[in-house]
Amino acid sequence: MQIYYPEGQMISTPSNQSILSNPAALHEACITDETVEARALICDKNHDLRIDLGCMYGIIPHCEGAVGISDGSVRDIALISRVNKPVMFKILGFRKDDNDREYAILSRRAVQQECMDNYISKLKPGDIIDARVTHMESFGVFLDIGAGINGLLPIDSISVSRIPHPSVRFHIGQMIKVIVKTIDDMGRITFSHKELLGTWEENAGEFTPGETVPGIVRSIESYGIFIELTPNLAGLAEYSPGITAGCHAGVYIKSMLPERMKIKLIIVDAFEAEYPTPPIKYYTDVNHIDRWIYSPSECSKVIESSFC
Repeated sequence: MQIYYPEGQMISTPSNQSILSNPAALHEACITDETVEARALICDKNHDLRIDLGCMYGIIPHCEGAVGISDGSVRDIALISRVNKPVMFKILGFRKDDNDREYAILSRRAVQQECMDNYISKLKPGDIIDARVTHMESFGVFLDIGAGINGLLPIDSISVSRIPHPSVRFHIGQMIKVIVKTIDDMGRITFSHKELLGTWEENAGEFTPGETVPGIVRSIESYGIFIELTPNLAGLAEYSPGITAGCHAGVYIKSMLPERMKIKLIIVDAFEAEYPTPPIKYYTDVNHIDRWIYSPSECSKVIESSFC
């Protein structure tokens, strides 16, 4: 299966830069049907995209801007939002403008259709792929899963530890790994992420009772305060007034109970702070899983994901 990367991955590669270096290389790329990537400069009043090809300019006509533009299933904002960003395209041919300058006619739609036919249509639940974060809403993350084609990662599938907004995990433009969760009858794909962040045991193995470690307050209940130690691991501390969700904390690990999937914590201190989001730690390097079990084997409660 041929892999198509999110837009922005090709633009600085030596092979892509070589194609953009001179008109002869662009003409050759047209003949060989190469996929090229360059920056969109303008979306004009007709919603045609003007592309900086280095040695000349290119135009992506509105109808060639994306799969779904012609039938209205993709809105024009998908083109407007590409301004000042890299876009992938095929070179359809060349023309002369009113000033007798040569320019290229380009198609982003052709690359997306090729990506759908050769890559996305072949994905199945359990496949793990690379994706780029393009937009975040309270309900989830929109991803570029290849050539500018979008997929959705719902907020409840980002991590085991519940979060108020995807921005506490990711930033726009970030490359992440996701797993195909569902594919509907229309071919739309929903993704998950938490299965790649390790099981309870794998995360708990990073800690030892008696240690004092950093954490983030995620929720406050009448019976206690949940502290996130890692994106897939949280512990419970006794309720204490004056602490709010989102606070950073130093917590003492009192005990770890795998048979109950619980970690008992004591809050040493809680405070407001802004720290950079740590790098994501993935616990798998395979490209497909059929089943993932989060809970420890000795725990009577089974938490799992099945992709079969």
